[in-house]
Amino acid sequence: MSTIVGSLWWMLVALGVLVTFHEFGHFWVARRFGVHVQKFSVGFGRTLWSRRGKDGTEYVIAALPLGGYVKMLDEREGDVPDAQLDHAFNRKPVLARIAIVAAGPLANLLLAVALLWAMLVIGRPDYAAVVGKADGIAAQSGLQTGDVIQSVDGRDTPTWSEAAMALTVAAIDRKPATLIIRNATGGEVTRTLAMNRLPAGFDEQRAVEATGLIPRYQLLPSIAGTIEDGSPAWGVLAEGDRITAIDSHPVASFEDIAPLVRGLGARGGPGMVEVERDGERLALEIVPQKIDNPDGSTSWRLGIGNGFTEAPAHDAVLRYGPLAAVPASFSATWRLARDSLGMLWRMVNGSASVRNVSGPITIARYANASAQMGAAWFLNFLALLSVSLAIINLMPIPVLDGGHLLYYLIELAIGRPLGERAMIAGQYLGLALLAGLMGLAFYNDILHLVS
Repeated sequence: MSTIVGSLWWMLVALGVLVTFHEFGHFWVARRFGVHVQKFSVGFGRTLWSRRGKDGTEYVIAALPLGGYVKMLDEREGDVPDAQLDHAFNRKPVLARIAIVAAGPLANLLLAVALLWAMLVIGRPDYAAVVGKADGIAAQSGLQTGDVIQSVDGRDTPTWSEAAMALTVAAIDRKPATLIIRNATGGEVTRTLAMNRLPAGFDEQRAVEATGLIPRYQLLPSIAGTIEDGSPAWGVLAEGDRITAIDSHPVASFEDIAPLVRGLGARGGPGMVEVERDGERLALEIVPQKIDNPDGSTSWRLGIGNGFTEAPAHDAVLRYGPLAAVPASFSATWRLARDSLGMLWRMVNGSASVRNVSGPITIARYANASAQMGAAWFLNFLALLSVSLAIINLMPIPVLDGGHLLYYLIELAIGRPLGERAMIAGQYLGLALLAGLMGLAFYNDILHLVS
């Protein structure tokens, strides 16, 4: 399946599941309050299949699987026979209407809990929160290679994904992050990562990298790939050699090679490169080559490329037993909601970039990527999207559930419904706000594709 087709397919699956569940929330609560539901449609457009239930509701599967809708009996949308007036939505008490409207977003939150429970029981493969390399701010804050990050600002970090999210939030807020670390000797220490020292205008999507902190899994193995013709390594090293030491200094990753070659060149003369080749350990003499760079500086090289192209294997799993996963799934849903609301507020007050707003193209790409990573990651993605859908629908924009809730809360406060002119004006304002938000999302999608 190509990337484009896969992205489109998995986005349709995700939106189909989430929006259908959202509408089912409205449907189920409406039925509990005696409102007659005329139609429950999965998808929009031309009807592909329909059946009328004993309750009089028409159940429909439509051609365009981009969500769905529930059509309730309502005098504002057409004539209602006198015998059915008690079953019209608009005739129900305001508290009942609030419950029916709020049921959609609530259904999405409950779905997120169920999805995260399933994800935790299956087990989400991930990477351990282990520091591979610390430079810049991270090194100055006392972080070292091999440190295991156990928590960030009181938030447990069993995997690198949780650590990265917590560190990104601290970076956007420009506040020092308190890290509980288990160091190489097994001791537990506290480190303060000075996120407030990040430069202005740093890339928020690379906030952790901006501190100089590189996780262990991102370090490439020190395996020689291409050997450049006529270079110092030509005829000495071979493709597939694992470099273990340079000039008696151990090499743990490919990133260690360049500074050691630079030191060897500065020392002058030949040096020894130790490698593993076909199960044997070899010590090979080599002299690095000095080259002039376009900017006038000089550097030293061996003439080898990295030979490791596979994604690193996961070395951690986020998993709970079926019972332990119940409270953990509620906590994870709360954390997702809190982080999403926090990010939304940061974009409103200007502390976070509006480039964090994602549109359908980005959602489709992430849907496809998470599906390729396995069932647990796709469930995690669905849960995040479900929470986001709940939050977006609760925004006080008149065309969304949150806008209707705002109208009903005003009605509850003043003792009567808002006038028709005020409601129409609100609908137009809501459409304008929604169109602006969608335009921003599409703009960000295009920027991401270009970059």
